Amino acid sequence: MSAARSLSPADAGVSDLYAAHWHGLVRLAYLMVGDTTLAEDIVQDALVAVHQRWGRLRDSHAALGYVRRTVINSARSALRHRGVVERYVQRTGADEATESAEHLALEHVQHEEMLAALSQLSDKQREVLILRYYSGLSEAEIADTLDISRGAVKTHAHRGLGRLRTLLASTGTQGRTTVKDRDGE
Repeated sequence: MSAARSLSPADAGVSDLYAAHWHGLVRLAYLMVGDTTLAEDIVQDALVAVHQRWGRLRDSHAALGYVRRTVINSARSALRHRGVVERYVQRTGADEATESAEHLALEHVQHEEMLAALSQLSDKQREVLILRYYSGLSEAEIADTLDISRGAVKTHAHRGLGRLRTLLASTGTQGRTTVKDRDGE
Protein backbone atom coordinates (compact mmCIF):
# COMPACT_ATOMS: atom_id res chain seq x y z
CA MET A 1 0.00 0.00 0.00
CA SER A 2 2.78 2.47 0.85
CA ALA A 3 4.52 1.68 -2.46
CA ALA A 4 1.36 2.64 -4.39
CA ARG A 5 1.16 5.95 -2.53
CA SER A 6 4.76 6.78 -3.39
CA LEU A 7 4.10 6.69 -7.15
CA SER A 8 4.43 9.97 -8.95
CA PRO A 9 1.37 11.20 -10.88
CA ALA A 10 3.16 10.27 -14.13
CA ASP A 11 3.95 6.75 -12.89
CA ALA A 12 0.39 6.22 -11.71
CA GLY A 13 -1.14 7.67 -14.86
CA VAL A 14 0.99 5.63 -17.25
CA SER A 15 0.45 2.49 -15.14
CA ASP A 16 -3.31 3.02 -15.45
CA LEU A 17 -3.03 3.61 -19.21
CA TYR A 18 -0.95 0.46 -19.59
CA ALA A 19 -3.35 -1.68 -17.57
CA ALA A 20 -6.47 -0.45 -19.33
CA HIS A 21 -5.30 0.08 -22.92
CA TRP A 22 -2.11 -1.91 -23.69
CA HIS A 23 -3.78 -4.64 -25.75
CA GLY A 24 -5.94 -2.24 -27.75
CA LEU A 25 -3.00 0.04 -28.49
CA VAL A 26 -0.82 -2.89 -29.59
CA ARG A 27 -3.65 -4.15 -31.79
CA LEU A 28 -3.96 -0.69 -33.33
CA ALA A 29 -0.22 -0.52 -34.02
CA TYR A 30 -0.16 -4.10 -35.33
CA LEU A 31 -2.96 -3.41 -37.79
CA MET A 32 -0.99 -0.43 -39.02
CA VAL A 33 2.43 -2.11 -39.39
CA GLY A 34 1.68 -5.85 -39.55
CA ASP A 35 4.43 -6.83 -37.10
CA THR A 36 3.72 -7.74 -33.47
CA THR A 37 7.17 -6.95 -32.11
CA LEU A 38 7.29 -3.59 -33.86
CA ALA A 39 3.76 -2.82 -32.67
CA GLU A 40 4.72 -3.53 -29.05
CA ASP A 41 7.81 -1.33 -29.42
CA ILE A 42 5.72 1.50 -30.85
CA VAL A 43 3.25 1.37 -27.96
CA GLN A 44 6.02 1.13 -25.37
CA ASP A 45 7.74 4.18 -26.86
CA ALA A 46 4.42 6.07 -26.87
CA LEU A 47 3.86 5.30 -23.18
CA VAL A 48 7.40 6.41 -22.36
CA ALA A 49 6.79 9.64 -24.28
CA VAL A 50 3.57 10.39 -22.39
CA HIS A 51 5.34 9.63 -19.10
CA GLN A 52 8.07 12.12 -19.94
CA ARG A 53 5.53 14.80 -20.84
CA TRP A 54 2.97 14.04 -18.12
CA GLY A 55 3.59 17.29 -16.26
CA ARG A 56 2.96 19.29 -19.43
CA LEU A 57 -0.37 17.66 -20.30
CA ARG A 58 -3.19 20.18 -20.04
CA ASP A 59 -5.61 17.43 -19.08
CA SER A 60 -4.37 14.07 -17.80
CA HIS A 61 -7.64 12.53 -19.06
CA ALA A 62 -6.48 13.38 -22.59
CA ALA A 63 -3.38 11.19 -22.17
CA LEU A 64 -5.01 8.26 -24.00
CA GLY A 65 -5.65 10.46 -27.04
CA TYR A 66 -2.05 11.64 -26.92
CA VAL A 67 -0.82 8.03 -26.77
CA ARG A 68 -3.09 7.02 -29.69
CA ARG A 69 -1.85 9.92 -31.79
CA THR A 70 1.76 9.01 -30.94
CA VAL A 71 1.11 5.37 -31.90
CA ILE A 72 -0.40 6.43 -35.25
CA ASN A 73 2.49 8.80 -36.01
CA SER A 74 5.10 6.22 -35.01
CA ALA A 75 3.40 3.58 -37.16
CA ARG A 76 3.45 5.99 -40.10
CA SER A 77 7.17 6.55 -39.54
CA ALA A 78 7.78 2.80 -39.39
CA LEU A 79 5.89 2.32 -42.65
CA ARG A 80 7.91 5.09 -44.31
CA HIS A 81 11.11 3.44 -43.08
CA ARG A 82 9.93 0.07 -44.38
CA GLY A 83 9.31 1.65 -47.79
CA VAL A 84 12.83 3.08 -47.84
CA VAL A 85 14.26 -0.34 -46.96
CA GLU A 86 12.17 -2.08 -49.62
CA ARG A 87 13.25 0.41 -52.29
CA TYR A 88 16.87 -0.08 -51.25
CA VAL A 89 16.49 -3.87 -51.47
CA GLN A 90 14.94 -3.59 -54.93
CA ARG A 91 17.56 -1.15 -56.16
CA THR A 92 20.59 -3.02 -54.82
CA GLY A 93 19.33 -6.58 -55.03
CA ALA A 94 20.23 -7.05 -51.36
CA ASP A 95 19.07 -10.12 -49.45
CA GLU A 96 15.28 -10.14 -49.04
CA ALA A 97 15.30 -11.76 -45.59
CA THR A 98 13.25 -8.88 -44.21
CA GLU A 99 10.36 -9.60 -46.53
CA SER A 100 10.27 -13.31 -45.72
CA ALA A 101 10.26 -12.61 -41.97
CA GLU A 102 7.30 -10.29 -42.40
CA HIS A 103 5.55 -12.86 -44.55
CA LEU A 104 6.00 -15.54 -41.88
CA ALA A 105 4.54 -13.24 -39.23
CA LEU A 106 1.49 -12.48 -41.37
CA GLU A 107 0.83 -16.20 -42.04
CA HIS A 108 -0.15 -16.56 -38.39
CA VAL A 109 -2.92 -13.97 -38.62
CA GLN A 110 -6.43 -15.48 -38.68
CA HIS A 111 -7.87 -12.84 -40.98
CA GLU A 112 -5.17 -12.53 -43.59
CA GLU A 113 -7.70 -11.58 -46.24
CA MET A 114 -8.85 -8.61 -44.18
CA LEU A 115 -5.29 -7.41 -43.63
CA ALA A 116 -4.58 -7.75 -47.33
CA ALA A 117 -7.69 -5.79 -48.19
CA LEU A 118 -6.86 -3.11 -45.60
CA SER A 119 -3.41 -2.70 -47.09
CA GLN A 120 -4.96 -1.82 -50.45
CA LEU A 121 -6.85 1.13 -49.02
CA SER A 122 -5.48 4.64 -48.91
CA ASP A 123 -3.59 5.49 -45.73
CA LYS A 124 -6.40 7.65 -44.34
CA GLN A 125 -9.11 5.10 -45.16
CA ARG A 126 -7.12 2.33 -43.49
CA GLU A 127 -6.35 4.44 -40.42
CA VAL A 128 -9.98 5.55 -40.02
CA LEU A 129 -11.34 2.01 -40.36
CA ILE A 130 -8.78 0.54 -37.96
CA LEU A 131 -9.51 3.22 -35.37
CA ARG A 132 -13.26 2.86 -35.82
CA TYR A 133 -13.76 -0.90 -36.02
CA TYR A 134 -10.75 -2.37 -34.26
CA SER A 135 -10.17 0.29 -31.62
CA GLY A 136 -13.83 1.24 -31.24
CA LEU A 137 -13.28 4.99 -31.37
CA SER A 138 -16.03 7.48 -32.10
CA GLU A 139 -15.89 9.81 -35.09
CA ALA A 140 -14.85 12.66 -32.80
CA GLU A 141 -12.03 10.61 -31.25
CA ILE A 142 -10.82 9.54 -34.70
CA ALA A 143 -10.91 13.12 -35.94
CA ASP A 144 -8.88 14.22 -32.93
CA THR A 145 -6.39 11.35 -33.25
CA LEU A 146 -5.77 11.91 -36.97
CA ASP A 147 -6.16 15.69 -36.79
CA ILE A 148 -8.88 15.75 -39.48
CA SER A 149 -12.51 16.90 -39.47
CA ARG A 150 -15.43 14.65 -38.52
CA GLY A 151 -16.69 15.01 -42.08
CA ALA A 152 -13.39 13.70 -43.40
CA VAL A 153 -13.67 10.75 -40.99
CA LYS A 154 -17.12 9.95 -42.39
CA THR A 155 -15.91 10.26 -45.98
CA HIS A 156 -12.85 8.06 -45.44
CA ALA A 157 -14.95 5.48 -43.56
CA HIS A 158 -17.64 5.36 -46.25
CA ARG A 159 -15.18 5.08 -49.15
CA GLY A 160 -12.97 2.62 -47.26
CA LEU A 161 -15.91 0.34 -46.45
CA GLY A 162 -17.03 0.39 -50.05
CA ARG A 163 -13.55 -0.51 -51.26
CA LEU A 164 -13.24 -3.26 -48.62
CA ARG A 165 -16.54 -4.80 -49.70
CA THR A 166 -15.34 -4.85 -53.30
CA LEU A 167 -11.97 -6.34 -52.40
CA LEU A 168 -13.43 -8.98 -50.10
CA ALA A 169 -16.11 -9.93 -52.62
CA SER A 170 -13.41 -10.51 -55.25
CA THR A 171 -11.59 -12.95 -52.93
CA GLY A 172 -14.80 -14.75 -51.96
CA THR A 173 -14.36 -14.04 -48.24
CA GLN A 174 -17.23 -11.62 -47.74
CA GLY A 175 -19.41 -14.33 -46.24
CA ARG A 176 -16.79 -15.37 -43.68
CA THR A 177 -15.50 -11.91 -42.77
CA THR A 178 -18.06 -9.13 -42.71
CA VAL A 179 -17.54 -5.43 -42.38
CA LYS A 180 -20.57 -3.73 -40.89
CA ASP A 181 -20.98 0.00 -40.93
CA ARG A 182 -22.19 1.45 -37.64
CA ASP A 183 -24.43 3.87 -39.51
CA GLY A 184 -26.37 1.02 -41.11
CA GLU A 185 -24.85 1.26 -44.55
